[in-house]
Amino acid sequence: MPRLKQVSRAEAHASVLPLYDALFGADVDPVAQPGTATGTPGDWWTVFALVPECLQHATAGFQFYRGKKRKISPKLRELGQARAGFARGSQFVFSQHCKALRAAGFSEAQIDAIPHWSSSDVFDEIEKAVLAYTDDLVLQGGRVADGTFAVLKKHLSDEAILELTYITCTYEMHATMTRALQLEFDNVGERVVEVPLPEGEARDIDFMRAVDD
Repeated sequence: MPRLKQVSRAEAHASVLPLYDALFGADVDPVAQPGTATGTPGDWWTVFALVPECLQHATAGFQFYRGKKRKISPKLRELGQARAGFARGSQFVFSQHCKALRAAGFSEAQIDAIPHWSSSDVFDEIEKAVLAYTDDLVLQGGRVADGTFAVLKKHLSDEAILELTYITCTYEMHATMTRALQLEFDNVGERVVEVPLPEGEARDIDFMRAVDD
């Protein structure tokens, strides 16, 4: 379950109901009957509905990145979004944008190579630069090498680079939030925990004590 309360249809603000209708079906309560057409539980929407202005702000961001005025191409935009999801460790963001990559025209080999793009030969120069730039935004906190930026400038306008930066950072935020709130496919417990010794077994501890001595 998500870490925050979900908003049922009966509790939802009037501004949220059209989104519920579009995503879950008319008159469906997404808390009692979860599930969207893309196979996600849909609890990203029902949790964000706790603050309708927050949900509206987020959906406005979706409209922005898909807008016809955008200078950044859909292919490069989706490449940044998918890699941001993977780099931040969000299965939800990565999974959703793998589907978008496919729709944008990337091959299965390219999608499969997103996790190990730097040792792959299936991306061209600008695609590699976008992937490197995304890693610098997500993993290096915006510490971007001049060489990477030079390749972006070679292929993209300043406007397109700004759009790419804004959209990629937005999806790092979404990836972080879904993990923190345990939404959608990121509704998982902590994986890194102590693994107990077999019952009655203490040789590992005894070995470590011997090493210390």
